[in-house]
Amino acid sequence: MTQPSSHRAEPDRVAPAQAVCELTPTQVLAVDDERSLAAHTQWIEGSAGERLGKSRLLLSGLYCAACAGTIEEALRRVEGVGLAEVNGAAQRAVVVWDPLRTRMSDLIAAVRAAGYGAFPDTGAQAVAAAARESRQAVWRLFVAAFCMMQVMMYATPAYLADAADIGADVNQLLRWASWVLSVPVVLFASGPFLKGAWRSLRQRRIGMDVPVALGILVTFVASSIATFDPTGLVGSDVYFDSLTMFVSFLLAARWLESRAKQRAAQSLDAVMRRLPDVVERLDAGGRSSWVSPAELQLGDRLRVHAGQAFAADGEVEQGRTQVDEAVLTGESRPVDRGVGDEVAAGSLNLGSPVLMRVTRLGAQTRYQRIVALVERALTERPSFILSADRIAGPFLWGVLGLAAAAYGVWSWIDPTRALWVAVSVLIVTCPCALSLGAPVALIAAAGELARRGVLVQRLDALEVLTRVGDLVFDKTGTLSEDRLTLAQKVWLAGDEPQRLQWEGVARGLGAQSSHPLARALAQGLGAADTAAAGWTELQEESGRGMQGRCDRPGVGGLWRLGSALWCGADEAEQGDRPAVWLAHQEDRRWQPVLRCEFDEALRPDAAAGVAALKSAGLNVHLLSGDQPAAVLAMARRLGLSEGQARSRCTPQDKLAAVDALQTQGRVVAMVGDGINDAPVLARSDVSIAMGSAAALAQARADVIVLSNRISDLGLLHGMAQRTLRVIRQNLTWALLYNLAGVPLALIGWLPPWLAGIGMAASSLLVVGNALRLTRSPATHPVIPSVAVVPHTA
Repeated sequence: MTQPSSHRAEPDRVAPAQAVCELTPTQVLAVDDERSLAAHTQWIEGSAGERLGKSRLLLSGLYCAACAGTIEEALRRVEGVGLAEVNGAAQRAVVVWDPLRTRMSDLIAAVRAAGYGAFPDTGAQAVAAAARESRQAVWRLFVAAFCMMQVMMYATPAYLADAADIGADVNQLLRWASWVLSVPVVLFASGPFLKGAWRSLRQRRIGMDVPVALGILVTFVASSIATFDPTGLVGSDVYFDSLTMFVSFLLAARWLESRAKQRAAQSLDAVMRRLPDVVERLDAGGRSSWVSPAELQLGDRLRVHAGQAFAADGEVEQGRTQVDEAVLTGESRPVDRGVGDEVAAGSLNLGSPVLMRVTRLGAQTRYQRIVALVERALTERPSFILSADRIAGPFLWGVLGLAAAAYGVWSWIDPTRALWVAVSVLIVTCPCALSLGAPVALIAAAGELARRGVLVQRLDALEVLTRVGDLVFDKTGTLSEDRLTLAQKVWLAGDEPQRLQWEGVARGLGAQSSHPLARALAQGLGAADTAAAGWTELQEESGRGMQGRCDRPGVGGLWRLGSALWCGADEAEQGDRPAVWLAHQEDRRWQPVLRCEFDEALRPDAAAGVAALKSAGLNVHLLSGDQPAAVLAMARRLGLSEGQARSRCTPQDKLAAVDALQTQGRVVAMVGDGINDAPVLARSDVSIAMGSAAALAQARADVIVLSNRISDLGLLHGMAQRTLRVIRQNLTWALLYNLAGVPLALIGWLPPWLAGIGMAASSLLVVGNALRLTRSPATHPVIPSVAVVPHTA
């Protein structure tokens, strides 16, 4: 890797030398190694042409909404970081950084210096980090629970017997024993709360751990003073039982929350963990060696075993097998692949071992493009969550103020109860449930949809989808199959020799177009040998067709391949079937010479899918650039009226149609697949692209339906409604909990241990409610996990 240049000292930047001290030299070398970076970093080009890294980091220690903002701020202070996005629910970060100005070790050290854990987001690291964090959480919970049981045993006599019956010496001995057992609970088991509070205060922020840590410390200190000096200012009452019980319940809740958040994100993780850790590569002599996928090069020959995922795109050279491409298409039925067939990275070999030759690697593979979409889903923080983050600080300051006021009032009413009333207020008002309810629900919904072959790029779209009243479809490649067949050639001029030459012209223009009809024409006319040879001034106009100048003998001049009007044809000659026209410019006029008609098939579930969407209350519209007869025939097959279908639509016409609906106050979703759909996809309230769509259309889309099933749009709409319903339930519960708990704490009816149970129970309730989204009926195939293949040579 290129060594970073010397870093200039800046007042608002983290000095790398200072940050790296958090890592050992061995760790620095390991995380900065090129091969290590390849597993979680994509190299992209910046706006000025510079080489930038886009890396995924796995985080730990995030327990509240403010944590994500703290980590983002710490990363952005590192010189050379251009972008940092953190999703607390998914425990992930995506960082764009300049390798000439910083290193991966600097980024990890900056996060650790802020008090959180950070690791390269690779499969092995993720599993190891999750296991390590789970072991630590279980160990802390064990210590707190064991000590709590002992403390409760020592506190029981004080509740069941009079002080005179116990005796002063025995009572003091029990208090000392409770104090000794409470020390490890505070110093060890409460570590996450105390560290989180210290991190927040050091960053000059106030997080949700601050009131919790304050309640723990105040309770322990006051009880310790009462133990050492029962006649002192705080009185003689001790709360070691409440303290240990409170910590135990909170730790149990956090452990269960962590498990639940991992479960919510595991479907998205499964998409990103499809590539094998090692692959078997064959050299020119047929000798094999096991290497990392990061070491592969174009042209390498690989042996892919049964049960193993393909590490790169390639072509089968030997053998025949069945391949599961669910991660790419959402379709769980395996497909046959033999010699000469293409196989895709991330797909799973289900049959027998095959030999393949690598043709595409890294960012060029479709799998990596899908991973990039999943990254966006895992790191995005929707606007309403950002709004909640912004009010979290003032809310927590209000909590501290309310606790102080409660202490002051109760010091006047009953000084012996003032302390634990203030602690109860601190604990019961901690907005953990409020901060968890929406993010976990969104991640759970996105994960479940990903299992069904639907990728959500913008989580905000799920909320907007619940308000959508109009669903606009493009026709070709969306409602119809993207593979059309050439049905008829109608010659309008020329003799047999000329027509043979003109076929070559049509084949050459069609092969260089991105429109499905043009591609089908090139395929139907045969292989386009040297398609680009002899062509200049090529230009494709969205909604019209392809134009270019041919320099070949006998067919020189300007040619067009596209719609009837654009090619100067008489619309009366247009039949019911989709067609493209070939025209030659003569005397500044376009002379059509060929009309090619195609058979267009509906997607198998298109009619049923549109009917389901209509029954769900959506107004379905069809906009197409095709001729009226073809569009109306399609509309009739879908059960749409003439008023719901429009033909001869240019991209500007589609944009105007969506604008007209939005002007009426309608919320519009657009489903498209072509380059010409990109503007209207960007304009619509929710944009949806099919899995077979052009890359530009997918880049503009909020949701990508990898399965290409129209019925999955109904699944998406239903999941969006369920998700919003769950979020509303969670927020309503959190609000009701606080409305009930705060008054009870203020009037002294809610002791600290019961407040801890209430806070823990409310957090578990909203997380458990969110996880209901992962239990959708299995009406569609899901993406299976990848089998582990031994890598012994």
